[in-house]
Amino acid sequence: LPQASPALHLCTPGLMYRPQIQQVLRALTIPLERLQIMKVHMMQAMRRGLNRHTHAQASVQMLPTYICSTPDGTEKGDFLVVELCQNQVRTVMVTLFGDGNLSPQMIYKVFDLPEDIMHGEGEALFDFIAQCLSQFLGETSSSSSEGRLPLGFVFPFSCKQKKLDKAELISWSKGFSCSDVEGQDVVQLLQLAINKQELSQVVVVALMNDTVGTMMTCSMEGRPCEIALVAGEPWASPLPGWWVLGAPHRCSPPSLPADRGSNCCFMAEAHLVETAEETSGRMCVNTEWGCFGDDGMLSDIMTPYDESVDNESSNPGLKRFEKLVGSLYLGEIVRHVLIRLAAQKVLFAKSNVAVLKEKGVLKTQQILEIINNEEGTTVVTRVLQALGLAANERDCSRVQQICRAVVSRAATLYAAGLAAVLSYMCQSRDMDQLLVNVGVDGELFHGHTRFKEILQSVIKLLAPECTATLLPSTDGSGRGAAMVTAVAVRLEAQRREVDEVLGPLRLSHADLEHVQSLMRKEMDLGLNKETNPTASVRMLPTYVCATPDGTERGEFLALDLGGTNFRVLVVRVSEDGIRMASEIYVIPTAIMQGTGEQLFDHIMDCIVDFQMKQKLTNHVLSLGFTFSFPCKQVGLDKALLLTWTKGFSASGCVGEDVVQLLREAAQRKNHTRLKVVALVNDTVGTMMSCGYDDPKCEIGLIVG
Repeated sequence: LPQASPALHLCTPGLMYRPQIQQVLRALTIPLERLQIMKVHMMQAMRRGLNRHTHAQASVQMLPTYICSTPDGTEKGDFLVVELCQNQVRTVMVTLFGDGNLSPQMIYKVFDLPEDIMHGEGEALFDFIAQCLSQFLGETSSSSSEGRLPLGFVFPFSCKQKKLDKAELISWSKGFSCSDVEGQDVVQLLQLAINKQELSQVVVVALMNDTVGTMMTCSMEGRPCEIALVAGEPWASPLPGWWVLGAPHRCSPPSLPADRGSNCCFMAEAHLVETAEETSGRMCVNTEWGCFGDDGMLSDIMTPYDESVDNESSNPGLKRFEKLVGSLYLGEIVRHVLIRLAAQKVLFAKSNVAVLKEKGVLKTQQILEIINNEEGTTVVTRVLQALGLAANERDCSRVQQICRAVVSRAATLYAAGLAAVLSYMCQSRDMDQLLVNVGVDGELFHGHTRFKEILQSVIKLLAPECTATLLPSTDGSGRGAAMVTAVAVRLEAQRREVDEVLGPLRLSHADLEHVQSLMRKEMDLGLNKETNPTASVRMLPTYVCATPDGTERGEFLALDLGGTNFRVLVVRVSEDGIRMASEIYVIPTAIMQGTGEQLFDHIMDCIVDFQMKQKLTNHVLSLGFTFSFPCKQVGLDKALLLTWTKGFSASGCVGEDVVQLLREAAQRKNHTRLKVVALVNDTVGTMMSCGYDDPKCEIGLIVG
């Protein structure tokens, strides 16, 4: 395993292979080093998909789902799910009981979807879905349900999702080609069709695909799940009719025959999802990694058999990764290998192999039956005979090994993709180790006995910093979709509660205009000599009558007193710009709350200490004093303290000129070279500082 993918370690003991067989097995084996390179390329493609500037060109689209929470067990009530499948419409009624009860009661009904509707008008398709819903509700007790009935819409097609309940179809696939739907909001189209059926209680609240549902299903099991992997068609396909899960009847729920490809979703850091508006917490991102490799990144691991499958597909050159791992294509890869070996007379030497020319003759389910039969070749013989191929025991053993190699290669590629997601999550969360649960669904995971083992082994080699617990998921498109819907309803209710609390704090445009008018009125009162004493906006003059023009030069001292720390600076202004040196001094609480003389003597001691350190003792420097307390300024260098704030209460200062108090302290300290020329507060200082860089600056604003 450390040297290569597990494919080479699944050979039948004691069986010798001809060179042609060995060549096939080598081609289908991917060395560990190449898987590591693929992981790096996948992570790079993921980042491009998340980036708003490179998203459009990214091979991994990383589509936001607007699902920002997993279930917490409190979800309660009836929830309706409708799912559009390849040739069916499935309706589900899910009842959740809350209080941590994670065993919902579920009622299903599956309707066949006529093929002409799949290719007709879009309106006819959505009308048919709504009619199925109407019939389903009419035949259940829920038809008499009063009040709102939330609906989750499982729509397994590529969409540009703008909200949880708003998504525009990018393009049809899976045989659908309905007109007038691409580019339209499919949630709105379904809601309009539901309204036509007079189902006023049914409201579409969420749209998702089956991968997201898988993650939500596993999150229901009492353990949070933050990643989901779908490996092929979900296990077990539904038959038309009724299914019930939960008291009083129990049976295995049907699941959709949706996309037989591959996909992965995970909870990403919301601020990294640049294509979405959500910026806090986490959001589930649908990777849509099936197109990984369309830019040529996987060309070196493509075999001639993969190229043949691609050429015969409906979209040659596209969805390269999906064609290597998707259950729709694995049988086709095996078929082309058998065609090549039969032509070389290595297989079926005595049989007519014309049947192998028929596309789709080998199904993935048959491949899984072959490789799961560890004892003998009975199953291989039966499958080949059903195709009309005469095979001896050696042929059967070789076919069995080829099937194992194809499926094991798919498993290692799934593991490389999952390792990329795990490492990305670990890095984006700035963690050394990541412990995470991964919900997994699909016939390859459930139907291949060694698939889980291969996933875990390769992940351990490619992402050793991550520990992933793989949780089998069932019915992600039914239960999971109901959970998405239930979580959406819970979050909506929480938002309403928050809105009620925050409502009084919200200001309308009219409210702001009213405040603006009142503020302007108080400003006028503050500027008026007679009304100034009673005005709430004091409009204090600063005697600063000009802003800088950029020609100022020289060396200046600056003091900054506005809290428990006191800052002294020397500022040198020259043609080369502004250079500053500063030091911060602590003002002890005893001095803050002592006498005015003690406070200003301490300030002078700090100034003297700073000048000595800066070798400025013999310099006569002009000094500006930033004094961030309310003052009545009567000159640029004369200001009367109105009141102390910020914890200061030094006595003998209120009503006094603070510049004069500083000068008196200088005299007491025999500091005759101090020249105080200006006192300002921090707001004026802000305006003047910016004004030096831009003469147009005429307002200063302090926030906080």
